Amino acid sequence: MEYEFLTQGVCAKKINFELDENNKVHNVRFTGGCNGNLKAISKLVEGMDAEKVIEILEGNICGYKNTSCADQFAKALKERI
Repeated sequence: MEYEFLTQGVCAKKINFELDENNKVHNVRFTGGCNGNLKAISKLVEGMDAEKVIEILEGNICGYKNTSCADQFAKALKERI
């Protein structure tokens, strides 16, 4: 199933992603943000278990912010599993 998550406090404005019936992550797309870095994250998490992605990305910060695009993706996944 495809989901859309509107981010808060980061450069990316939204994150679209899919979760299959086994909570595997697919087709992650960030809108806005650091294009190259976010494409890399999307490739790295493709097919991974959502809980593992959360474990890795949750709590990552960006510069002076208390969150990051990766952290926001972890939040998006937590809402859906």
